[in-house]
Amino acid sequence: MTARFDKSRLPSRHVSVGPGKAPHRSYYYAMGMTEEEINQPFVAVASAGNDSAPCNTTLNQQADWCRDGVKDAGGTPRRFNTITVTDGIAMGHQGMKSSLVSREVIADSVELSVRGHCYDALIGFAGCDKSLPGMMMSMLRLNVPSIFVYGGSILPGRFHNEDVTVVDVFEAVGQHAAGNCPLQELIELEKVACPGHGACGGQFTANTMACVGEAIGLSLPNSNMAPAPYKSREEVAVAAGQQIMNLLERNLRPRDICTREAFENAARVVAATGGSTNAALHLPAMANECGIDFDLFDVAEIFKSTPYIADLKPGGKYVAKDMYEAGGVYMLMKTMLEGGYLNPEPMTVTGKTLGENIEEITWNPDQKVIYDISNPITPTGGVVGLKGSLAPDGAIVKVAGMKRLQFSGPARVFDCEEDAFAAVETRDIAEGCVIVIRYEGPKGGPGMREMLSTTAALYGQGMGEKVALITDGRFSGGTRGFCIGHVGPEAADGGPIALIENGDTISIDAINGTIDLDVDADILAERRKVWEARTNDYQAGALWRYSQNVGPAVKGAVTHPGAKAETHVFADI
Repeated sequence: MTARFDKSRLPSRHVSVGPGKAPHRSYYYAMGMTEEEINQPFVAVASAGNDSAPCNTTLNQQADWCRDGVKDAGGTPRRFNTITVTDGIAMGHQGMKSSLVSREVIADSVELSVRGHCYDALIGFAGCDKSLPGMMMSMLRLNVPSIFVYGGSILPGRFHNEDVTVVDVFEAVGQHAAGNCPLQELIELEKVACPGHGACGGQFTANTMACVGEAIGLSLPNSNMAPAPYKSREEVAVAAGQQIMNLLERNLRPRDICTREAFENAARVVAATGGSTNAALHLPAMANECGIDFDLFDVAEIFKSTPYIADLKPGGKYVAKDMYEAGGVYMLMKTMLEGGYLNPEPMTVTGKTLGENIEEITWNPDQKVIYDISNPITPTGGVVGLKGSLAPDGAIVKVAGMKRLQFSGPARVFDCEEDAFAAVETRDIAEGCVIVIRYEGPKGGPGMREMLSTTAALYGQGMGEKVALITDGRFSGGTRGFCIGHVGPEAADGGPIALIENGDTISIDAINGTIDLDVDADILAERRKVWEARTNDYQAGALWRYSQNVGPAVKGAVTHPGAKAETHVFADI
C-alpha cells in the first residue's frame, strides 16, 4: 500500500484489515486480487450500463477504462451495475410510471452496494435521464469522495439535410395523425433519427443534468458534453479514475463541493441553457441528500433572474455535440461568471474552485451556440416557475423559444394521459383550450409520468402554442409548447387541480409567474365537499411502496428525510 493512504481510517478497513477479516480477504483472493490490491483503497465504479437503450450502451466500456485510471493512481477499482429506465422507450404508456421511481432505486442501489462492501470512494457513470440525478444523489448521501461521469450524448441524425433528434420522431407522430406526414416518411425518419450510441442530443433532461454535474462541481471540467462515440470519452473516464485518488488523499467530499451556492450555480446553468423542467425536481432531491433547503420556489427564483444564452434544442437550433465543439459547459460559465451570474467560490472535483477552473478557459467569440451574457437570446431564463390559486405549491413551464407567454382559456379535463392522447390523436382538441391531465403526480400516478407523447403530438399537429397543457405530472426535457408541469398540490392530495371541471377558465402568465383557476371560492368549496380520494391500480410492488413514501414535487418528490435526519454519514463509519 502506498504511503498516501492510511487505510485504518477508511471504510474498507472493515472488510480488509486485521486477522478478523481473513474470511473477507479470501473472497478477494478468489477473484484474483493480490495482497497489494487488497491493501489499497477500494474505489466503487458504478455503471448504469445496459442494453435497454443507446443512452446506456457505452457505459460499461467507459467504466472499464476508468478502472485503469484508478489502478494507475494506486487504488483498487470494484465495478458494479445499477438499473435504468429509459424514458424514450417508457414514454406514452404505463411504463413511464417506472421512470421517476427509478431515480430512487438507482440512488438506493448504489448506496446499498457501497455500504455493504465498504467502499472508500465512488465514480458513477450514467446516461439516461433519471440515472444522472440518481447517481449524484447516492454520492451526496454516502459522502465518500466521488466523481460523476456522463456517458455522452448521441450524435444528431440527418433527415432532409437537417439535424434531427428523437423528439422530431415524436412530433412526426402528431404530423402523421394530422395527415401532414406520410407513413413512409415517418418510417424513414425513425430509422435515421438516432444514429448510434448516446443519450438524446438536445437540451433535454440527460444533457441538462450533465450540465448540472459540471456546474455543481461533481464532474471534471468540460467532460460531459463530449458525445458518446468520441475518443475523448476514454480520456475522461481514465482521468476520473486517476483524479478520484487525489480526492481520497485530500478527503474532499461531495458535501464539501455541493454547497447551497453550488446549487444556485447549477440552477442558473439550467436556466441559461433552456434546460429541462425536470431539473426543478432533481436539484431539490439532490439538495435533500445534503440537508440543504432548496425547493421548487428557490429554483424558480433563480430561473426568473437568469438570461437564456445557449441556443439549444428543443427551443433552439443546436444539440450537445455543437455545444461541446463550441467549448462546452465551461465556455457557457465563462460568460456567465463575467456577467455576475455565478458564484466562483464553490469547490470542485479538480481540487480547485469553480472560479479557478473558469480562469483557464478562453472565450471563443467565433462559436454560434453560446451567446455572450451581455447579448442574451432572451433576458430571462428559459424555464419559469409559476404560483397561484391553481398551484399554491407551485408549477413550472419551459418557455425557451416560445413567442406566447400568456394564455387563458376553458379547461378540458382528463384523469390520465392515455385519455388525453386519444383526444389529441383524433384531433378532438379545440384551439384556445387548456388541457388538464391530472392524477399523474408522484403519489397519484404513481410515478409522475412525463407527457412527451401528448405534447409532441400536439406540436406536430401545429397546436403547440394554440393550446396550453397543465398537469400534476411532468414533461420530458424535449417538450416544447405552453406546457405546465409539477402542479402542486397534486390531484391525489386534493389540490385545486382535482376540483377543475370542463369549461372552467384557467389563466397562465409566464411573464409574471402566475397560474390561476378563475372559479369562485364558494364553488370550489362545494366541489371539495363531494371530492373523494382515488385509488390506483398499483396496490403492490415498487410503485405501491413509492406512492406510500413519496413527498410533493415542490420538495423534489423524495422518499426519505435526507441528511437533516442523519445521525451519522457512511463516509465516517
